[in-house]
Amino acid sequence: MMIVVTGAAGQLGRLTVEALLERGVPASRIVAAVRSPGKAAGLARRGVDVREADYDRPATLAAAFEDARRVLLVSGSEVGRRVPQHRAVIDAAGQAGAELLAYTSVLHADTTTVPVAPEHRETEEYLRDSGLPHCLLRNGWYTENYEQAARQGLRTGMIAGAAGDGRIASASRADYAAAAAAVLADEGTDGHGAHTDAVYELSGDTAWTMADFAAVLTDLTGTEVVYRDLSADGYAKALTGAGLPEGTARFLAGTDAAIAAGHLGDTPGDLSRLIGRPTTPLRDTLAALLGI
Repeated sequence: MMIVVTGAAGQLGRLTVEALLERGVPASRIVAAVRSPGKAAGLARRGVDVREADYDRPATLAAAFEDARRVLLVSGSEVGRRVPQHRAVIDAAGQAGAELLAYTSVLHADTTTVPVAPEHRETEEYLRDSGLPHCLLRNGWYTENYEQAARQGLRTGMIAGAAGDGRIASASRADYAAAAAAVLADEGTDGHGAHTDAVYELSGDTAWTMADFAAVLTDLTGTEVVYRDLSADGYAKALTGAGLPEGTARFLAGTDAAIAAGHLGDTPGDLSRLIGRPTTPLRDTLAALLGI
């Protein structure tokens, strides 16, 4: 059984390959599909089959997916380009005869208002219509998303945002990678896998507010950090005033507005059940990020 992990030179993809190896999947059965093979030289040295795979060049996908039985489609990072890129991957996986494609979507993609959701919804629809057996890994927020906020808070004593009292059920990137590996490696009782047509709402076991985040950061470092809540418009203006492009500022403010509305706070427990352990606490990931 060949397992293909796309974006394997990136953070989530590389961690998924590592998680597959930790689960005992032989390196010879893992394909690290990457845009620039040189960036995955370390995986190649460990026996992983590194193949070129560029979402924007379908010919590379056909070659990368040869003999693929399971494929992990790690969503692209280019906002506005994701849907055609994802369609190319889905088409190539189908043509290769893959028995399962797992896709990293977003928590409650069908109902959430987070700004990243529309491209995920469209990809999910295309995947369903393709007829390709699939599994939706609807990832919530990564705790690592807040590394910059933590460092800024330690420099200035304050973290600004527009999340209000909204809760964030984040987990570490490694937690989400472990879930993807569990799905990809699971043969099920009949050898065909146990996750076809499954939809997993993946999030951390414990949800926290930005005020909680500031309190954990304060306790962890001994540096007092407070959270200052702004309106979404006020937050966007603060971000553009700090030099961010208006589109980026609106995107970040829109994300916080979705958090305030409760769209990233759900804790259904799917993630901890898949990985067979509790998700990594906020404090532990922050300590690792800050080298404490």
